[in-house]
Amino acid sequence: MIALTEDKRMLGYGVMTPYSNIFCFATTRRGGFSEGNYSSFNCTPYTGDDAECVRRNRDLLCSSMPQRPKELVIPFQTHSTKVFVVDETYLQAPNEKRTAMLQGVDALITREPGCCICISTADCIPILLYDRKNQVVAAAHAGWRGTVNYIAGHTLDRMRALYGTDGKDVIACIGPGISLPSFEVGEEVYEAFRTNGFAMDYISEWKPETHKHHIDLWAANRMQLLDFGVPGEQIETSGICTYMEHEEFFSARRLGIKSGRMLSGIMIKI
Repeated sequence: MIALTEDKRMLGYGVMTPYSNIFCFATTRRGGFSEGNYSSFNCTPYTGDDAECVRRNRDLLCSSMPQRPKELVIPFQTHSTKVFVVDETYLQAPNEKRTAMLQGVDALITREPGCCICISTADCIPILLYDRKNQVVAAAHAGWRGTVNYIAGHTLDRMRALYGTDGKDVIACIGPGISLPSFEVGEEVYEAFRTNGFAMDYISEWKPETHKHHIDLWAANRMQLLDFGVPGEQIETSGICTYMEHEEFFSARRLGIKSGRMLSGIMIKI
């Protein structure tokens, strides 16, 4: 990944740099106003942080972007596979209705310029997608539950149904999250992946030292992108493990649920 700000508060993806009409990012823990387990650049309002700190962090985020978004859309995620389209109906709705629309949503799609769609994570895998032909972007939250239920594939299927998205036109970013060495799972999780048709020799490994299976969520999501027809060279995987690098990125396994989240966002510039 590449630094988008001098203080490395925001990181970007090399695979997206040829597309000047798109801005996408992942936040780190650096340079914000929050304290304790939210320290310091937590932009997510759903995990118990002080509301004023979140507001100041989000304002700082928007000010750090090359173009200030007209809308910053952050859903209330529940590890579902619900995909929501941010369109004029959403943008024209009153605030209370917008909040209701974003409940239980784990993937967003939009073609509205200036509308920055975001996903919150702290060990789960953020996925950002850009259909360069049809000018559509998407952001998906892929924890193990979302991954095992093919949220990346569902998001791409929805893009194809609505806009005619073809895999060859998709640029994809798989962001910082927990890595295979850090993500040990119980037998029930391993079996969930196996019974849902994942190639276990490709996405998992048995570790004698932990007596546990370990799952590679990056690989499991990359597989879904490849299955849709996204060329491998158009997929960038960050390779940053949030559990190992918890001082730079939020990790719920390290800090607990009541802690900060990194934000991954993508926007079509106006």
